[in-house]
Amino acid sequence: MKISIRKAHKDDMGEVLELINELAVFEKEPDAVIIDENDLIRDGFGEHPSFQCFVGEIDGKIEGMALVYFRYSTWKGKTVHLEDLIVREAYRGKGLGSALYTEVIKYAHEEQVKRVEWVVLNWNKDAADFYRRSGADVMEVWDTVQMDEQAMQHYLKNKGIL
Repeated sequence: MKISIRKAHKDDMGEVLELINELAVFEKEPDAVIIDENDLIRDGFGEHPSFQCFVGEIDGKIEGMALVYFRYSTWKGKTVHLEDLIVREAYRGKGLGSALYTEVIKYAHEEQVKRVEWVVLNWNKDAADFYRRSGADVMEVWDTVQMDEQAMQHYLKNKGIL
């Protein structure tokens, strides 16, 4: 079994979307993905790409991916956010996830960022344990806060902006 990691190309986005959908099922949100392959191509490979994507191949077939983008911390400066690291279920525990994770950390180091950050579900003990073993701090005192498109519109209507 030969593992290789490389930067994704436009032509990989169909398989990347398959992985995203597989993750949504794993995370018990099978209907949450609303993007399509064209969104990934436009947003990742346009004039101002919104993200960088790495794919992990086993014997030449994409079986995993990691998607990252830059953020800015008012405390630390430029950071990398790891949005998703996904490995097909059949290939978990075989080193592909670790190889993708290492590529993300290497990329962040090369970009001279001050921090890499991501979110892990509190019930995903295997992932949290892996991150802790790698030296990452799984911060249990912070809660993730999100506002979806509908909530944004509702908020702005209540403020008289829309």
